[in-house]
Amino acid sequence: MSSDELQKQTTINIQEKANLIWAIADKIVGVYKPHEYGNVVLPMCVIKRFNDVLAPTKEKVLSTNKTLEERGLVVKKGFLNTASGYDFYNTSPFDFEKLLADPENIADNFRSYLSKFSDNVIDILLKFDFDKEITKLDNHGILFNIIQEFCSKKAYMGADAVSAVDMGYIFEELVRKFSESYDEQAGAHFTARDIIYLMTEVLVANEKESLKADGITKTMYDMAMGTSQMLDCLTERLQTIDPDADLTCFGQELNEQTFAIAKADMLIKGQNADNMKHGNTLSDDKFSGYQFDYIISNPPFGIEWKNEKSAVEKEHKQGDTGRFGCGLPAIGDSQQLFVLNGVAKLKDTGRMAIIQNGSPLFKGDAGSGESNIRGYLLENDWLEAIIQLPNDLFYNTGIATYIWVITKDKALERTGKVQLIDASKCFDRRPKALGNKRNELKDDSINLIIQAYTNFSDNIYTKEDKIVESKIKDNDDFKYTKVVVERPLLDEEGKPVLKKGKTEPDTSLRDTESIPFKEDIKSYMKANVLPFAPDAWIDDKKTKIGYEIQFTREFYKYVAPKGSDEIYATLKDLEEKELNIMAKLLG
Repeated sequence: MSSDELQKQTTINIQEKANLIWAIADKIVGVYKPHEYGNVVLPMCVIKRFNDVLAPTKEKVLSTNKTLEERGLVVKKGFLNTASGYDFYNTSPFDFEKLLADPENIADNFRSYLSKFSDNVIDILLKFDFDKEITKLDNHGILFNIIQEFCSKKAYMGADAVSAVDMGYIFEELVRKFSESYDEQAGAHFTARDIIYLMTEVLVANEKESLKADGITKTMYDMAMGTSQMLDCLTERLQTIDPDADLTCFGQELNEQTFAIAKADMLIKGQNADNMKHGNTLSDDKFSGYQFDYIISNPPFGIEWKNEKSAVEKEHKQGDTGRFGCGLPAIGDSQQLFVLNGVAKLKDTGRMAIIQNGSPLFKGDAGSGESNIRGYLLENDWLEAIIQLPNDLFYNTGIATYIWVITKDKALERTGKVQLIDASKCFDRRPKALGNKRNELKDDSINLIIQAYTNFSDNIYTKEDKIVESKIKDNDDFKYTKVVVERPLLDEEGKPVLKKGKTEPDTSLRDTESIPFKEDIKSYMKANVLPFAPDAWIDDKKTKIGYEIQFTREFYKYVAPKGSDEIYATLKDLEEKELNIMAKLLG
């Protein structure tokens, strides 16, 4: 099934249902500020989803629980899970409908109902810190109204009406609305499905045949999983290739609410929800020592790691035994730390697709942490490809973004090479913008990008108005030698000043040159420096090796400026249009 079909399949009534659920927030206007709506809507949506999914087996669970209590059995989990048909249950006589029968005691009964969920659901609800919201809603006399709204037919979220994939989309839409109302910073943006589908295609592009083999077992990890939808999409894609594959998801998320949604989603789908961990990936790694087949992630960028500084620096000092031994980026941007975390968790045959902005391509001079991290990837030959995405693909930001493809098991023809793919001109305009998302990737765009990726050649690929350009570069093309060029300090007579028999440099004339690694330094100096400064020399002690990926420069196309005649004609045309407009306005 194509990505277009997948998206169409899962968008029927999703927007309508998400909007309906979000509209319930109208009941709390005045009690909550707009950026607080999610504190009520998100947990209530999760609770109602559990309620509706369990509804068909509710009576069976109650009957089983009664029997177990009569027999005096303390360990009831297995029996109750079997009765519910899921790895969770609720033994309260209440459900949403029955709660409405006693408006006077709605808060106490609602708390009683929530307390009878299995421990794994209660753990999820605790992450929302929802009890204080119950008190607030009850004190303002609107708790009953909220529960009543969630009992409407349109708000029904049972498994027979809303699939797990559909529910994932609904959660996504609600989280997006919550993020927009909260005006979260651009680095904490939400990843649209079309981008994720491209990432999944890149990850499996060269493995489709091998994935069809019997007994396939794969592990997947997202280090900043949000509501776990990247893991969902990758699972979805792998299952289309091999429905019998044994797939296990792992993820970590810092935000408590989105973590709770992710864990609830995994629980309802019958996967091991315990593999979803809450915490800070950089300072509190829940998967230390783990290695995975696939890593797919869109970690925050432009976010400082000041709060994680102590833990990160401690691990940096561990060298090769830690995740961050090769270098540390500037404190103002943590995204390269996530890259290193992913590299540390890749199997020797593993593959990673991770989204970053433009900064990791070039930020940091030779010898800096940023440069050393790039060098770490290039010198180990782990960087396979970088794909520039079109702008305006994300809901909350329009900045340039890139997919870095990293693997420890490059194909033979890719050894020592990095593929750069400019897909910035490969997209479709959306009929209606969603936040900053004005563009999208449909099948034609994704297929064209994947064609460029799999062909692995210097080429330009086109389809209608879509353009994708691919360039194959040597790893050393991104390597340079930074040298310090000195000039002699001259005395009053214009003669070089000597100190211990050596020419003293004039610090005011000191300069640097960044020389491509493939170029001979002496030849470079002879051609580019000595003709203008014949007395110059290089201070070898200050020479450093740097790494920089000048992506934009690689794809730069010179466009000749307009001629004077053309400019004059344009101005003349604008002048005539202005005169016509003024004539119409003045009658």
